[in-house]
Amino acid sequence: MISSWVAPRLNWWKLRNGNVMSKKAQKLLEQMRKSKTNWKRHDLETLYRGFGFVIKSGSSHDLVSHPDFPQLIASLPRHTKLAKYIVAQAVALVDKLLELQRQQENSDE
Repeated sequence: MISSWVAPRLNWWKLRNGNVMSKKAQKLLEQMRKSKTNWKRHDLETLYRGFGFVIKSGSSHDLVSHPDFPQLIASLPRHTKLAKYIVAQAVALVDKLLELQRQQENSDE
């Protein structure tokens, strides 16, 4: 049995390594699936980081990538308010990540 001291740290480690998504990111994903409007850049940053993506600074846009799946990349503009297609792209990228993680888990079994 895992002690109460170890369990939170284990969950943090899993989240840090992209194995578990944060609850906040999960909620954001569900809300973004329902509506693509009125989202800000910090919302997308929370979504991406919550699912283990890394955001690297660029000149006018930042590059979003996932360390375990390098084929998952996106461009994130530095605008405060974002267009609907940017949010739709983020949702699609996270959905693709979840699909790849499921396939990886099934192939490991």
